[in-house]
Amino acid sequence: MTKTLLRISGLTKAYPGVIANSDVSFEITEGEVHALLGENGAGKSTLVKMIYGLVKPDSGTMTLRGAPFAPTEPRAARAAGVAMVFQHFSLFDALNVAENVALGMENPPPMRDLATRIRDVSEAYGLPLDPFRTVGDLSAGERQRVEIIRCLLQDPRLLIMDEPTSVLTPQEVEILFETLRKLTSEGVAILYISHKLEEIRALCDHATILRLGKNVGTCIPRDTSAREMAELMVGSAFEAPARAGRELGDVALDVTGLSLGSPGEFGTSLRNIHFTVKKGEILGIGGVAGNGQDELWGALSGELTTDNEAIRLMGQPIGNLGPTARRDRGLLTAPEERLGHAAAPEMSLTENALLTGAKRENLMNRGFLKWAATEEFAKRIIKTFDVRTPGPGTAARALSGGNLQKFVIGREVLQHPEVLVVNQPTWGVDAAAAASIRQALLDLAANGTAVICISQDLDELMEISDRFCALNEGRLSDIRPAQGLSVDEIGLMMGGAHGMEVAHVEA
Repeated sequence: MTKTLLRISGLTKAYPGVIANSDVSFEITEGEVHALLGENGAGKSTLVKMIYGLVKPDSGTMTLRGAPFAPTEPRAARAAGVAMVFQHFSLFDALNVAENVALGMENPPPMRDLATRIRDVSEAYGLPLDPFRTVGDLSAGERQRVEIIRCLLQDPRLLIMDEPTSVLTPQEVEILFETLRKLTSEGVAILYISHKLEEIRALCDHATILRLGKNVGTCIPRDTSAREMAELMVGSAFEAPARAGRELGDVALDVTGLSLGSPGEFGTSLRNIHFTVKKGEILGIGGVAGNGQDELWGALSGELTTDNEAIRLMGQPIGNLGPTARRDRGLLTAPEERLGHAAAPEMSLTENALLTGAKRENLMNRGFLKWAATEEFAKRIIKTFDVRTPGPGTAARALSGGNLQKFVIGREVLQHPEVLVVNQPTWGVDAAAAASIRQALLDLAANGTAVICISQDLDELMEISDRFCALNEGRLSDIRPAQGLSVDEIGLMMGGAHGMEVAHVEA
């Protein structure tokens, strides 16, 4: 019989104005993969932070292997056998793998001995790593291996994983799942957080669903459809994105021979990029993180300038124009990093609405701010995109990641751009919110906007894209119709097996 590994009883945590977790109770047994599901702001992050010792609960108890468990810091959690792989990697690019692993250990052995352990453990679990490679030279999938191996060297009994497949190709996901199954066969329990519900169904034994900080139920994922799980998370039914029939117009954006060095030492330079996007079309660009997505977004947004003729908007060269000039001409963008790049953390939502909407929404008059109009624009974004917030005066940093993402995407969509370039539009967003954002992009295209969606979520790209291509080491694959592409074909494109150099392809 399986034994209870972790028992959570009545955990509650409140912050000023919000109850993050309210009387949450559930159990995780040895050797199981247990999913923690919930929409953005449901309390998942706060709960796992309490388990890992980053947050102290206001009330409630935990027991680990039958003994009281109340870690006051991550070091205490790790000593008790709890490890965590975070959604955002905590690695130093300039250090090698072994050095990064050593930084996460209380008493690291000599570097030569540690390198041997890294090789042995990584090979045993099907995640081979060279301990002396510089982390800045690793792919996103390899960086995740470093994080996992760092945890496995602690001999954990409970491994918490937060959105672990967001940067992986389909083939890498399968490798990861095999590793997790091997761990569970040895009695290790996995607490798995993901918005990819089909992955939950394929991997997880049980799921606990949080809604508004409360445990609202459990399910067996393999016996529950992805739609049913999504509706349990949000507490109501929601519509999947619907693609309306549309005719494509003239070319809105033409990129020809775009080559650009990366501004960062560990970035990826763009190499001879060619593509066009027509009015009413959605071009999906996939790829594993770190293959030039940020550089391509920077080149299109104007944050990185290039040869003037390399990028044409509505037939006019814009390659040497900055972001403001491009926005004035109708090319709007939303970056991947929402807090600090897309939004100023300490500014209110009203002020953040002004940052990109000042001209297109007529929010300034001879240099003076039209505050009432700006506040009304912010309210319109909040209402249209169901942003959960007390009001437009709330600081951006106070929103959950998913709600801030809805605000950022909504701010650009409601300005009716000629071309919209979005990078990871539904990253970290729950199923209902993701469906809403994708529907907004489809509706925008149906009204004649050319949309470029850069994403690591293949389900997303296949759901909304008319054509698909992939970035690999700064090169763009051949552009192909999205309909009919298999997962294997997509994975090969992302891995660089197709179209290392491409011709100028038009729809």
